Amino acid sequence: MWHRLQQQLWQWRGFAIGVPSATVIVVLLRLLGLLQGLELAALDTLFRLRPPEAMDDRIVIVGISEADLQHFGYPIHDGLLAELLDLIARGEPRAIGLDIYRDLPVPPSYDSLVSAFRSNPSLLEAADPVEPGYQKLAEVYRNTPNLIGIQKVTGGVDRVAAPPVLAELDPSRIAANDLPRDEDGKLRRAFLYLTDPETDEIMFGLGFRLAMLYLEEEGIEPELTPDERQWIELEDTVFIPLNGRDGGYVGFDSSGYQILINYRGPANTFQTIELRDAIDGQVSPDIFRDRIVLIGFTAESLKDFFDTPFSAKNTHKGIQKTAGVEVHANLVSHVLSATLDDRSQIFTWSEPIEWAWIAQAALVGAVLSWLGRYTKSWVRVFGQIAAGAFLVIAAYIAFLQGWWIPLIPPLLAQAVAATYVTAYIARSAADIRDTFSRYLTDEVVATLLETPEGLKLGGERRTITILTSDLRGFTSISERLPPEQVVAVLNIYLEAMADAITNYQGTIDEFMGDGILVLFGAPTQREDDPERAIACALAMQAAMDGVNREMAARDLPTLEMGIGINTGEVVVGNIGSLKRTKYGVVGSQVNLTYRIESYTVGGQILVTDSTLTEVGDIVEIESVEQVSPKGVKEPISIHSVIGIQGKYQLHLETNGVELRDLSPELSVRYTPLQGKHLGDRTVDAQLVQLSLKCARVRAPEIPNPLTNLRFQVKVPGENGEIDGEFYGKVVKDEQSETGEFYIRLTAVPPEVKAYFERLYGNELPSASANVQLSEH
Repeated sequence: MWHRLQQQLWQWRGFAIGVPSATVIVVLLRLLGLLQGLELAALDTLFRLRPPEAMDDRIVIVGISEADLQHFGYPIHDGLLAELLDLIARGEPRAIGLDIYRDLPVPPSYDSLVSAFRSNPSLLEAADPVEPGYQKLAEVYRNTPNLIGIQKVTGGVDRVAAPPVLAELDPSRIAANDLPRDEDGKLRRAFLYLTDPETDEIMFGLGFRLAMLYLEEEGIEPELTPDERQWIELEDTVFIPLNGRDGGYVGFDSSGYQILINYRGPANTFQTIELRDAIDGQVSPDIFRDRIVLIGFTAESLKDFFDTPFSAKNTHKGIQKTAGVEVHANLVSHVLSATLDDRSQIFTWSEPIEWAWIAQAALVGAVLSWLGRYTKSWVRVFGQIAAGAFLVIAAYIAFLQGWWIPLIPPLLAQAVAATYVTAYIARSAADIRDTFSRYLTDEVVATLLETPEGLKLGGERRTITILTSDLRGFTSISERLPPEQVVAVLNIYLEAMADAITNYQGTIDEFMGDGILVLFGAPTQREDDPERAIACALAMQAAMDGVNREMAARDLPTLEMGIGINTGEVVVGNIGSLKRTKYGVVGSQVNLTYRIESYTVGGQILVTDSTLTEVGDIVEIESVEQVSPKGVKEPISIHSVIGIQGKYQLHLETNGVELRDLSPELSVRYTPLQGKHLGDRTVDAQLVQLSLKCARVRAPEIPNPLTNLRFQVKVPGENGEIDGEFYGKVVKDEQSETGEFYIRLTAVPPEVKAYFERLYGNELPSASANVQLSEH
């Protein structure tokens, strides 16, 4: 278990610092209040994106509009206000909220007085023309017990007292109409109650006091929760107060009992009646029955308008503001709906949960960056966008359920963590290259870095597919060329092969002169390793055409390559010492693959049963041979592959080879090779037919198929005959005559090739580099 934990910690070390760092940075920015504006703006956006809600028909507003002011004048005098209140009271509403300051008597305007005096000159004899209207208003105050007046509690010198008559009758009929603004000037919060700083008495907010009167008719009285928190509770609904750090807030004045207003919508969400319509009898008093009636100014000239979460800029109307009386109506609706309709309030998480949410966003951003370090840039960007979209959707869904969860901080944490991990990877790239310069592929480097034992000696058992390739006759070619040309030949050949191998995600384990050892399944295993190995071999053989064109352009010899493929269990890992380490493979299956490759002729691919079993019937087989490699107890089948179907659609050219009779027959002597060494037995033979790629041989004995032979032949020279030699491999041919066999020429020195061409007038046919001797 501890070993596995070590592996995981090492693998994810790239963001072991990034995630906590991003979390701490964002949390600190939040605690300092630097994100508050963005978070409140995000909250406003959630309000505006929320589906529209139905009108609350328990509330009606009597608004004093611009038209009312033009008709009745300003301020609204006591007599007119008394008439309006009396009209509303006759409709028997549950509560009336007068959101108009009335600490002093308000007489009729001068124009109204002149008009009244002209129509009734006896009024001039009255000692106080204001008194009748004020007395009437006072009488209405006394006769309307469910009428609530207002006073302004906060503001110091800007305090406004309550209507004196109401204050004398019953202090509980006075409510505070104070509304706390946020730093950006918007109204998002409201008081359920607050403490008068002068009298030290608790005063209910206007909206909450009106809601209490309505709920009294339902038999619901406010209570305090029995625990030490003393939260307000109506029936089963608890109203949780905001503190200075709830949601996106940081250190606002949390005095009093404040909650977030769950606005029903933008301005004009509630039914509104104009003053003139009410006074002129355009509406019946019955419209007020069993409802809460709020009276206030809706005339924009009086500046009793406020920004709310819905105050977004409108192209045609500018920024939409909401009248103060409607803000109080929203609070009334909030309380009633939460208590009676189970409408959700707006709650916030505790700080530890919010921090955990921020941390998980940072974790996701870091993980996506780390996992995507080997993918294309658009994939990484898409992953980050998808994760950010999830955070936005989660915040929106939570808001629909009544939860205000962080949105800006987790998005910022995700971005910071992703940026950190990306920077870490970029900064580490140079160090990684220096430390692991002895390794050959990016996958090997990644594997070493992502495991704690990456640089330790040792290995693990794993079933992989092994591909080995070798140039046929390259030893004799290299002996005849200067070292510089040998290097040039190898560079041309190895560059083309490396490109083909990389395209099929093979791992080049080693270049051994002209030989290549390629691994499929180490260090990274994939389900299609055997299939890709065969496709890679076909692509390598196809690439030899381009190699030989380049060789011809440089006047260098033509090359042919053989490939062997085998699948089996090996040990993969780090081999060597602490000073010098090599990532490689060991095991009998590696040796077997080399032996399989040794049976090939130029342009041929030989594959074992173990590989074909993994790939299935999509491989095209030209021939099958039974062989007994050294170190293998039982004979095995090797298959000559000429193509693969499926998604690769690769094929070798299999043009037949034209053999021509030799007359007279050419005398030769051959010696079987045992590995890299000549045998101790030489056999006299005759070349009966010949082409530049193969030959038909008559001999007193037939060598085993796939046996390598060295041939000796007399080549005419300027000073008489000279000894020449060439090499061939015995190929299976069921139509050969008794005492005859076919060989594939594997190495023909230039002097021997020139002799053949002179002997036959340069008419001897040759096959392409990829032609294999077809089985007759």
